[in-house]
Amino acid sequence: MLGEIAMEVVVILILLVINGVFSMSELAVMTAKRTRLEHQVEETGDAGARAALTLAANPNAFLSTVQVGITLVGVLAGAFGGAGIAEVLALQFTRVTWLAPYATSIAFAIVVTIITFLSLIIGELVPKNIALSNPERVAAWVARPMGALSRVGGPIVRLLTATTNLVLRAMGLGTVAEAGVTEQDIRALVEQGAESGVVEAAEQEIVENTFRLGDRTVESIMTPRPDVLWVDISDPPEVLREQLAQAARERFLVCEGELDQVVGIVFAEDLVVRAVAGDAIHNAEALRAVSRTPEYVPAMMPVFKLLSTLRERRSHAAVVLDEYGTVAGLVTLHDLLESLVGDVPDAANGDEANFVRHANGSWQIDAATSLEEVEARLGIEAGEREQAEILTLGGFVMGRLGRVAREGDVVEWGERRVVVTRMQGRRIVTVVIEAARRSAVDPSRLLS
Repeated sequence: MLGEIAMEVVVILILLVINGVFSMSELAVMTAKRTRLEHQVEETGDAGARAALTLAANPNAFLSTVQVGITLVGVLAGAFGGAGIAEVLALQFTRVTWLAPYATSIAFAIVVTIITFLSLIIGELVPKNIALSNPERVAAWVARPMGALSRVGGPIVRLLTATTNLVLRAMGLGTVAEAGVTEQDIRALVEQGAESGVVEAAEQEIVENTFRLGDRTVESIMTPRPDVLWVDISDPPEVLREQLAQAARERFLVCEGELDQVVGIVFAEDLVVRAVAGDAIHNAEALRAVSRTPEYVPAMMPVFKLLSTLRERRSHAAVVLDEYGTVAGLVTLHDLLESLVGDVPDAANGDEANFVRHANGSWQIDAATSLEEVEARLGIEAGEREQAEILTLGGFVMGRLGRVAREGDVVEWGERRVVVTRMQGRRIVTVVIEAARRSAVDPSRLLS
């Protein structure tokens, strides 16, 4: 009797283990990353990884094989059902007078509870956790046995697969197709990598900026017209020399009479080379000779198309035109780099910071700074419409005021106040942003 019970226990445990193998195989193959399996095949020629890729490529047949196996195991486990064990337990309970009438029911309930518990632990939870811990390794380990089982049970598997596809088509769902990788999938993977420390915070920021850059236009990253540095080639030589001395930056436009009459672009390195050679620029002819023919791009051109254009034409900068053909601004590879990695000061402009923090906690900011950069730096957000329509901090202030700004004007921004501290004509040059809930600050004190 005891030998029969021991055999029954062993058979049940074996069936539970087999059920666990099927569950583990199913989860491992379906969650294993295709790229990692392909890498294993390329690097080591792993036959198991190759077999796992084959199973994953035909999920209907594989899942049918697994379900056939699990169903057969369930039927066999039900056939045994621990009846012998329950019978022995029932005999023990009959020795207790008040339990005797319920001995069979109690014994059956105990056996079912134990088998269910073991089924969950051995047949489901432990195997699935093993599969999730290293899906590619487990998939490579089980793929060949599962593939062999699929071939042995081919007729049954094909019948189940055909029936499944028929039902899916009747429901208007079609067969299961592998979904492509989306932008959101990549964002989620990068975020997981950042949380685990595999991906650096700077790398995550660059990936996020790259996706945002795909939705931006040249207008959103260019230096706007009021801030474009240019010299007038028609000015007298002495005036021209003074302008060149003031324009000693990385690049500037050479124009004739007005900004819309562009002659070319001059880079500071060209002036340095001429000066070192003892041939400094002293007149219009020399300046025209050193000027490079500019590239022209529309303001609404996508940023990635701009990058392709500059690469194809081997240029570092382009003049941006608005819809009327007038100069809207200047865009350079430096602007593209900043849109990816954040603020990168020009070599000749390193001391001019866009953000200056005062001792009282307020910020003095260049009004030409992008609204997106201000939001990221100060941890505040504009409205959705403002984010969609306004590019700069100065434009944000003008939009809130609803008129041309004046020095001393104040607008509220959440818990902060924005004070216009410097104007140049009708253009805002600098503002000061301070917390609105702090003690009031007289705007006139910020103008000094």
